[in-house]
Amino acid sequence: MSGYLRIRNLSVALRDSGARLLRSVSLEVAAGEVRGLVGESGAGKSMIGKAVLGILPRSVEVVEGEIWLGDVDLLRLPPAERRKRVGANAALIPQDPLTALNPSRRIGGQVTDRLVDILGWKRAKAEARALELLAEVHIPDPARVMRSYPHELSGGMRQRILIASAFAAEPRLIIADEPTTALDVTVQKQILRLIAAMQARHGTTLLFVTHDLGVVSKVCQSLSVLYAGLMVEDTTVADFFRAPAHPYSAALLAATPKYTDPWASLMPVSEAVIDAVRAEVDAAETEWRDAR
Repeated sequence: MSGYLRIRNLSVALRDSGARLLRSVSLEVAAGEVRGLVGESGAGKSMIGKAVLGILPRSVEVVEGEIWLGDVDLLRLPPAERRKRVGANAALIPQDPLTALNPSRRIGGQVTDRLVDILGWKRAKAEARALELLAEVHIPDPARVMRSYPHELSGGMRQRILIASAFAAEPRLIIADEPTTALDVTVQKQILRLIAAMQARHGTTLLFVTHDLGVVSKVCQSLSVLYAGLMVEDTTVADFFRAPAHPYSAALLAATPKYTDPWASLMPVSEAVIDAVRAEVDAAETEWRDAR
């Protein structure tokens, strides 16, 4: 593997029971690439991003694997050094902008935090850069918005602020965790275009977590399909939409509404496909436990 982000045989499990939530996941994201993580709710998409950033819930732990950011395996670093390296090289665009922003602080302070804390900038220099960033994400009157509180802004404006914050310290990797889920359809389209434009302008490596294959087709070059913490397909976007290799991937694609044919019946994933992929999950779990 030679990508900027390399995950090898990553398993994450509940601390109390040992039940795995991620099952020997491996993937690679090249520098400047946009890779999608696709799957149903609970498949483990966000868990991968949290494992990379070191923000897993206390109830779970990494039980095996490697997470390489550049030439360093993050899991081998002491906690303080890992936080420093991740903070300087990676950032998160979270799902819900209202809960991600501190309601008691003005926007300006929240955007400048990364520049002051990570890059060590003086506050005045950070505030000048924050104004530039807010303008870059097409926020009108950035000076007024810097003085505003989150509740005074729309959902789309708040999400633009989180995008600006993520790009503030020029991280080499950004993890976008379903960043349009809390927005209406019109705003979703604007935010997707903005993220794609910012990624291209800055050359950032992007791991895009989503359940929406339409988003994948517009934003990503490659994707990984997950079911119950098991990666069932790892391919390019072009190959996926032309001929998905795994039956579950094909079923997901078939279940996607066709906007060109709004009267077509929806095609739910069949029980036969679910039973087959569950059997794969069970086999992977048995093999892993036998090896231990």
